[in-house]
Amino acid sequence: MRKMNSAGTATFFAAAMVVAGFLFAGQLTAQNARIKIDIDRQIGEVNKNIYGNFVEHLGRCVYGGIYDEGSPLADESGIRLDVLEAAKGLNVPLTRYPGGNFVSNYHWKDGVGPKDERPARMELAWARLESNRFGTNEFIDFARRMGTEPYFAVNLGTGTIEEAQQWVEYCNVKEGPYYAELRKQHGYAEPHNITYWSLGNEMDGFWQMGHLNAEDYSKKAREAAKLMKLTSPEIKLVAAGSSNYRPDADPNEWNATILHELRDVVDYIALHIYVGNVADNYYNYLSTPLVLEERTQIVKGMILKEMAYAQRESDDPIYIAWDEYNVWYRARVGEDMTGERALEEHYNLEDALVIAGFLNAFIRNADVVKMANMAQLVNVIAPIFTSETDMFKQTIYYPLALFANNVFGTALDVAVDCETYDTEEFFIGLAESKTTQEDVPFLDVSATYDDGQVVLCVVNRNKDQAITTDLIAQEGLFDGEYEVYEVNGPDSKAQNDFAKTLVETKSKPALTVKKADKMTYAFPPHSFTMIKGALKN
Repeated sequence: MRKMNSAGTATFFAAAMVVAGFLFAGQLTAQNARIKIDIDRQIGEVNKNIYGNFVEHLGRCVYGGIYDEGSPLADESGIRLDVLEAAKGLNVPLTRYPGGNFVSNYHWKDGVGPKDERPARMELAWARLESNRFGTNEFIDFARRMGTEPYFAVNLGTGTIEEAQQWVEYCNVKEGPYYAELRKQHGYAEPHNITYWSLGNEMDGFWQMGHLNAEDYSKKAREAAKLMKLTSPEIKLVAAGSSNYRPDADPNEWNATILHELRDVVDYIALHIYVGNVADNYYNYLSTPLVLEERTQIVKGMILKEMAYAQRESDDPIYIAWDEYNVWYRARVGEDMTGERALEEHYNLEDALVIAGFLNAFIRNADVVKMANMAQLVNVIAPIFTSETDMFKQTIYYPLALFANNVFGTALDVAVDCETYDTEEFFIGLAESKTTQEDVPFLDVSATYDDGQVVLCVVNRNKDQAITTDLIAQEGLFDGEYEVYEVNGPDSKAQNDFAKTLVETKSKPALTVKKADKMTYAFPPHSFTMIKGALKN
């Protein structure tokens, strides 16, 4: 299955090696990889919103997750303080709410006003009872405390364009009209000023309540956009792009149609992807971020085509928002799909490496990917997991936190020379089309440059071997101490649990370099590594 086809010939050996001041003892090592960093080869500016997250009324994401009335771990408003603190560690710039499939039968007016007067509703997407005790204003309060910007999705399934307009009025208009005054009656004198609004969710999916074909969705979305922008002209709108990649679907036709029909009115197109290791094939699975990258490039081409004819008020083109992405395959069938404990995936190290690969792909496509939202924040396919009395950080928490707290500035087009492999044919998720990937590099790399500092992010996909790598500055010199952080564990299946942390971020000994255009580092097997320091002219 693995094909060793590097431009350079690799030598494998077990030895004790000192590399740039870092010791790897008795570890099988592959040599001769190179990463070339050129600060003149720029892709685009990294938008902080690619480190976003997602809160949906699904399972225990809201109730029993961020909001837990009566819990000794919650404050008087019902917010779980341990969850809030862990969420702050992710430095989340933007959080999508309230769905997801949930939003296609959600009517926002049910979730405002006195809690004891709100109606309980059948929640049809995920088969649970929705109490509506947590709604618009509760989420705003949580978001402000978390330090994240809200991103709302409107109901374009069973909802009307008038209902969407009224929600914008409630949130964004200071005073005067009915729904602005209603917000003031609910205790919020100042508007919430929500900038980002999604025009529905996964409207291409047959599973979506109120599912529409591309032409009918475009008509409804255009008219909703008209009313919403007349109410609050500064808002940014996100069209529902492809989520259905089943063999009988045509996601490219869907994307092409809505980009053509909505090119003058939307600011983003939302794409969704979930992947998994269904066949328990490590190397196939670690290649799945490349599928996201392929889909990004296809949609980028469609955007470029439509921008040639668009008549937009904004000078910006349409950007891509990967506003749902994650690993999701274990809790995706039967009883795991619905009810109060739905979608409670437990992650391992290889899942964390895939997440790091997704984040690398966002950086490598920083010119067009300007938003991304990991689904979801707590309990439901999430980096944070709770019980009634405790909480722990899942493996996927750690690469996301490293990126979100460190990787900004200009994305660089780095050159990577390392061994590659080919995959077998595989499903990237339970219901996805099959794919194969050729020439998958064992080193998955992104880099950014900001105010004289370079940040290098490297996934070593090799399950068994460290890869000794020359890091080469094409312009300027490495000089000084370089921070090194590593996410790893005893093996690729290592998991965290309550009171058991096998996978986390560890600070490694710093690399010290004096005015050199090259330094060498051995990236351990099944690892994600971040190296951060100066690149001086």
